[in-house]
Amino acid sequence: MLDMANDSELFLDPPAMIRSGAYPVDGNLWKKDDAIYFPLYEGKMVQAYDHRAADITLAEGNLFRPGQGDDLTFAEHSDPSRFPLPRYWIDRKKIDWMVPTKWCLAIKDITSVTNARTFIACLIPFSGAGHTLPLIVPIKGDDGSYSETAFYLLANFNALVLDYLARQKVHGNHLAWYLIEQLPVVRKEKYLHTRFGQKTAGDLVRAAALELTYTAYDMAPFARDMGYVDEAGEVKPPFAWDEDRRLRLRAKLDAIYFHLYGVNDRDDVRYIYSTFPIVEREEMAAFNRYRSRDFCLAYMNALAAGDPDAEIDL
Repeated sequence: MLDMANDSELFLDPPAMIRSGAYPVDGNLWKKDDAIYFPLYEGKMVQAYDHRAADITLAEGNLFRPGQGDDLTFAEHSDPSRFPLPRYWIDRKKIDWMVPTKWCLAIKDITSVTNARTFIACLIPFSGAGHTLPLIVPIKGDDGSYSETAFYLLANFNALVLDYLARQKVHGNHLAWYLIEQLPVVRKEKYLHTRFGQKTAGDLVRAAALELTYTAYDMAPFARDMGYVDEAGEVKPPFAWDEDRRLRLRAKLDAIYFHLYGVNDRDDVRYIYSTFPIVEREEMAAFNRYRSRDFCLAYMNALAAGDPDAEIDL
């Protein structure tokens, strides 16, 4: 992890790289001779399941917070070759510890119980990351891949029920490590032993986490680790950015995690959703209903009935 103050001498902005003789290549990378400079991710660049939520733009007049997030549009998200542009870049040699995964799990440190969501996690490609975006580096699982533990944690961290629990512990503007370590996460065995019809919870979580994450070519190493390849062994193209489908997939994951946490009473589920008023207001304004809650309740019924592939239409 890189400290945004103490390690600042390692960070280069475009004017500094141009002066040094570097030049932009391949999306958001820069190169000079044998050196390759990778983006330095900051927390404001990401959202849940989205490693390219925003570019960083400079507000010269803001002395205390000059780097501001500039959200990518739907059209930009729909382009799998559009990668986020950071404020700084860093020499690959300074971040080689991320090898061999080429990706890792990132958590937004700056947060609050009054935000739309409190616990926000995503996967990011090989890159640097500032201390406001702490990382969890995966290790090999029982299947020999690095992805097994990572996609379970990714989905668990973004589950609404875990976010509700996190809100009982967060008492400032930081999701500190000691708080994360206290939160109850689902053990791997439960994913394998919990079945909804012919599929395990793990099967469903795996498919949804892959589709929500792999929306751009820079996450192809993760897709490969997940086995998302064609008959020739080549990684398949990224999933289309479909906001309606993403809402449905996240509601389905929330339904799965309510089951995994043993929260099966529908009134309890409605109450937990009611503690996220910003999400409710935004969805009421956009859809005239609390759509994610209603989808979640419908998916909970479908899962309980053993129909994990049900197409819910509200």
